[in-house]
Amino acid sequence: MSADRETFFASCSPGLERPLLAEARALKLGKPEGQPGGVEFRGTVEDAWRANLELRTASRVLMRLARFKAEDKDALYRGVSKISWERFFGPAGTFLVHARTIRSSIDNDMFVAMRTKDAVADWFRERHGRRPSIDKNAPDVRIHVRLNQDRCMLLVDTSGEPLFKRGWRVEQGLAPLRETIAAGCLLSSGWDRRAPLLDPFAGSGTILVEGAMIAAGIPPGAFRDSFSFQNWPGHDAAKWQAMKKAACERGALPKKLRLVGSDLDGKAIRGARANFEAAGFGDRIEMTRADAADFAPRKGWNAFVVTNPPYGERIGKAVKLREDYIRFGKALKAHCSGYTVAVLCGREELARDMDLQAAERLPMKNGGLDCELWVAQVK
Repeated sequence: MSADRETFFASCSPGLERPLLAEARALKLGKPEGQPGGVEFRGTVEDAWRANLELRTASRVLMRLARFKAEDKDALYRGVSKISWERFFGPAGTFLVHARTIRSSIDNDMFVAMRTKDAVADWFRERHGRRPSIDKNAPDVRIHVRLNQDRCMLLVDTSGEPLFKRGWRVEQGLAPLRETIAAGCLLSSGWDRRAPLLDPFAGSGTILVEGAMIAAGIPPGAFRDSFSFQNWPGHDAAKWQAMKKAACERGALPKKLRLVGSDLDGKAIRGARANFEAAGFGDRIEMTRADAADFAPRKGWNAFVVTNPPYGERIGKAVKLREDYIRFGKALKAHCSGYTVAVLCGREELARDMDLQAAERLPMKNGGLDCELWVAQVK
């Protein structure tokens, strides 16, 4: 694989652009630039390895292959045909095309995908006498085509499965929070990785596991079996394994750090504990059965409460939710003076029922739902 510098785009869920940009800078990726929907950066393919392994809030890492004008189907076909596709897979491999078109002469996503697929397949057939197959479930290579005002951007996915699929989760739970969103909430809360981290609506434990991994310096890709770039011809497997091993061995969870969760649902608690064990934190994350309305942690702890309570879209009865938020807000005021609270909520009226003065309200999306992360200091 070439050591030339390429242009990459780390995509993310709406609202995570700011923490993702901070991560890219901390990772010293080349010339990171925040854009709607993610962060663009320059680097080698090995930098893409690092990005996949270490970016906690990224959804995918895409490598830009070309930009060209595509006013009609033939121009699209010609542009796709100019790429040397053997760089990423062979005629015996499988691929899938993801297409999106906006304000363009070719206005059908499916047609763009089909035309791109034909160009790639024909490229191989002309050179090898056979064409690769389409695989909608687990393709070797995913190709992304973005058409905007007749300008086409062609990208190849270096990630494969979306990066929120960390590999540690063994129990889903009810309406689980995506790992990337949980990491975004933690990174946006101001948590210093030393203060106690509490989640009174812990569910399957996503926030606590992500918090433990952040505090320990364990890369989010540590548990992944594979990334798409590992399928590329010429991939240096030994060099990749050495990079991954070094990243996974460099940190440890602070011995005095407290990670504490609770939930009312006994099944959720069992699932969370299974996840803690799978992630290697079974003896470090505490989990109890409790009502968030009775939340009464140690006074003067100056802890961080980062949580994702139900907000009526999927779980929780709307009639009871308002009372639950009011009671939770009262518990925070009664027992958590000096604490920092970051609550991900999908309904403004429920967030206001907690009666907290939010220092920040950060728009996010959780599973397609519009949300806000309310960050407040409890006084």
